[in-house]
Amino acid sequence: MMRKQILLADIEAARERLVGVALRTPLIRLNVDEAPAEIYLKLENLQPIGCFKIRGAGNAIAQASPEQLAQGVYTASAGNMAQGVGWWARRLGVPFSVVVPDHAPQTKLAAIARLGGEIIKVPWNEWWQ
Repeated sequence: MMRKQILLADIEAARERLVGVALRTPLIRLNVDEAPAEIYLKLENLQPIGCFKIRGAGNAIAQASPEQLAQGVYTASAGNMAQGVGWWARRLGVPFSVVVPDHAPQTKLAAIARLGGEIIKVPWNEWWQ
């Protein structure tokens, strides 16, 4: 499989697509005396869905054409990525569906449902295919 080189310009473009929507969360030093190094925490739990997945989902959806968005967006996730996709889809008025493994936690399914997503449960062994 050939890998695409990620350029600084790609990162800057992704940042611009998320300005005003994804929060610029603080970076704080973990105050632990016995740590072998300085440890910093990026508080992505302050994002609207409580995690960093809003960034990747938003960046992907922002690059879709209006024609693609009109068909809806899909993801396979048992949790946070589904919520990231759902948050963006709801914000843009786009239908979304999530393929989840049949053992997905009820709390995650409820969060997807609150965002208006269609939940498609599949057996675990099919979910990875």
